[in-house]
Amino acid sequence: MANEHSADQGCTLKLILVPSLITLAVTILRLVGELQHWSPVFFNRAGGGGGAVVGISWLAPIFGIYFALKLAGSGARPGSLGKAALFTVVGLLVMVGGGVLLGLGLGRNFAIALGGFIVLAAAAVIPMAGWPALTKTLIAYGYAARIPVAIIMFLAMQGNWGTHYDAAAPPFDAMPLLTRYLELGLLPQLIIWIAFTVITGSLLGIIAVAIFCRPAPAAQATP
Repeated sequence: MANEHSADQGCTLKLILVPSLITLAVTILRLVGELQHWSPVFFNRAGGGGGAVVGISWLAPIFGIYFALKLAGSGARPGSLGKAALFTVVGLLVMVGGGVLLGLGLGRNFAIALGGFIVLAAAAVIPMAGWPALTKTLIAYGYAARIPVAIIMFLAMQGNWGTHYDAAAPPFDAMPLLTRYLELGLLPQLIIWIAFTVITGSLLGIIAVAIFCRPAPAAQATP
């Protein structure tokens, strides 16, 4: 069992290695672009950084398709794509509910916000009931992508770099550094974005497999 577990980990690491390096390169490029005040269309320095062309959130669904096709091609296809899709949709609904709860508490009531983070963490693992291999791969990739961002955010907040990594609107701008980092940096990167990676990657990955990896019809028995 231990050898099988080690083999699974090795396969997952091998599968996410290149995507993780590409994601890290995009993260570094974005940081440099924001520090150098390059075009805001590509490097949005506003809080949240939404809509910037250069960013890693776009990569989650793209690599979700890649991981799903690779896994299906290697024999790690789920027993039922319908079941995998169902649990992913359930995860999506839970993620939306967690996001609503988080929005009610973030910056206002940490207990409510923490409840939202817990619900979002649950959303990230729900798709595992439908396609464990893909969910585990997306979780591993998600952390490989988001841990460097979490580190950058701490350094940016500490140094006031003037990037989207440290931008904070009221009431967050008045919070102590560690509290602000916890609510805007660490927990969002390691929970919200992991849930986003798993759900979007699973949805598009399942659709891609349904379209491009249809199982061959069973051979008819000869009389």
